[in-house]
Amino acid sequence: MDKLLIEGGRPLSGEVAISGAKNAALPLLCAALLTREPLRLSNVPDLNDIGTMLKLLAQMGVKIEKVGAGGTANTVILDASGLDNPVAPYELVKTMRASVLVLGPLAARAGEARVSLPGGCAIGARPVDQHIKGLTAMGAEVSVEHGYVHARATRLKGARLFTDMVTVTGTENLMMAACLADGETVIENAAREPEVVDLANCLVAMGAQISGAGSDVIRIRGVERLHGATHRIMPDRIETGTYLCAAAAAGGQIRLTQTSASYLDAVIDKLMDAGCEVTLERDAIMLKAPARPTAVSIRTSPYPAFPTDMQAQFMALNATASGTAVIRETIFENRFMHAVELIRLGADIKIDGNTAFVTGVSKLDGATVMATDLRASASLVIAGLVAQGETLIERIYHLDRGYEKLEQKLMALGARVRRVK
Repeated sequence: MDKLLIEGGRPLSGEVAISGAKNAALPLLCAALLTREPLRLSNVPDLNDIGTMLKLLAQMGVKIEKVGAGGTANTVILDASGLDNPVAPYELVKTMRASVLVLGPLAARAGEARVSLPGGCAIGARPVDQHIKGLTAMGAEVSVEHGYVHARATRLKGARLFTDMVTVTGTENLMMAACLADGETVIENAAREPEVVDLANCLVAMGAQISGAGSDVIRIRGVERLHGATHRIMPDRIETGTYLCAAAAAGGQIRLTQTSASYLDAVIDKLMDAGCEVTLERDAIMLKAPARPTAVSIRTSPYPAFPTDMQAQFMALNATASGTAVIRETIFENRFMHAVELIRLGADIKIDGNTAFVTGVSKLDGATVMATDLRASASLVIAGLVAQGETLIERIYHLDRGYEKLEQKLMALGARVRRVK
């Protein structure tokens, strides 16, 4: 199993390009199930989760062609005209919860879907009951048998849907299903994330009638069929924020290209509060770190507030900042597992329920630590870049799920990082 060895204590300097957004790419790949014509997606990141989703779609009968230099799947063409197996088996779903995103498209186009329940998750419960509730309201017969969600529908009907909680994958699943439903569907309490907007833009290019994406009420007028389209996936805002945090913590000055600050207001505001100089360009962001960052308190909430996916990275930043920060996690109930690993590196962190109190120390010391989930892994990388000596991060398969070419990008910024077996 691969590990990451980091020799810390070096400031970052240079320029790297940000990849396409994993959390936008996954639902966009599933959108190909809605049409018999090819869907061409560019700026697809080369990640383990993307590979898993492509494998899942291929076993359903979707033809997949990868176009891109250097073996990367930068452009993927998906042809679901031969869709013949509307099943998402446990073997694939268990490694990636986003597999549930095939449920809505399959029910809408194939009239049937059998999707394994995703099971537990290290960072807390993320139930699919909102997906089931929405499809049932649209006229589908939905049952849960032997660990599988089984949905059947001759044709889904437009309906007024209200989600009990803001759910990104739930919003995306129901929006895709509604595109082929008979009549109008209104999703209230919808997720407002930029990835939802990116999906809506692609669906509109495929012939869907959608309004309100990016607000908490989305309206979809169902059509008889969708056609093929070409779409470029948005830049990854969490990867962008992670590299900005890394530079803020380790020191130095970096420039990130092929990205946008328009999705990162809450994150950039906090980096500026920490003492960073941030310069925004049309498709690039430059950050110059202070001599020592100032501690910044955060509270996670659904977009456009501070993202839960950046909480761990800011905990690492606060570990050596001046002062004490209060971090409140309101989205997931078990998302402080990285705190124990940061403490191994010398961080001063106290946990009380969903609140962490982080008092900055003068330095961290390298040690062996273990990644527990994707964003926790990123926080350990940031801490390793700051720590004196060598830090060895185990279980970095989590990183490979969501960060494309992490070592190469960090080395381009002057970090001493290498993958070891």
